[in-house]
Amino acid sequence: MATKEAASSSKMTEEEKMLKGELYQAFDPVLLEQRQKAKLLCFQLNQTSPLEVEARQQIVQELLPNSKDSKNIWIESPFHVDYGIHLHVGDNFYANHGCTILDCNACTVGNNCLLAPHVCISAATHPIDPVLRSSGAEITAPITIGDNAWIGANATVCPGVTLGNNVVVGAGAVVTKSFGDNVVIGGVPAKVIRHLEISNEPKNED
Repeated sequence: MATKEAASSSKMTEEEKMLKGELYQAFDPVLLEQRQKAKLLCFQLNQTSPLEVEARQQIVQELLPNSKDSKNIWIESPFHVDYGIHLHVGDNFYANHGCTILDCNACTVGNNCLLAPHVCISAATHPIDPVLRSSGAEITAPITIGDNAWIGANATVCPGVTLGNNVVVGAGAVVTKSFGDNVVIGGVPAKVIRHLEISNEPKNED
């Protein structure tokens, strides 16, 4: 069984291994080219004036092609993303200054999400074994963030984490495991601080 799995893995491209969460070589020429393209677009975005709104939006659309149908995406500079092609953000997404998203696996962010300054969302990790790590092998795991999330300044969301809807992540938190809907989490590692009671939308009175 193990031999069959090894043979199957050997036939996969490094990109396929990466997206499947298997050990892969990050400096594979195809992956390197994809990252270089994203770095160039990030450089262009970060060198574009905040007053050049249309130019910035065009760069963001090219950088995040899977989010081209989402409305009201605004990203402050500097911003860094590994690939861009594996990141999907929903409507009304806002990333404040200094955010980094390492989307070497699928990173999915829902609608109405806010990232405070210097948030790090990383689908990337390395083997614990030092020999394997020094060989250049890396591992990934997808990240999913639900609707209406607010992630505080300098918080880190680690590989494989899923956050539900309406989650608030406190400043400086390190999120190493998944959490459901309607919670405030914080600390290192993050834990539930409180549960939220979500108010109903106000009704218009005639």
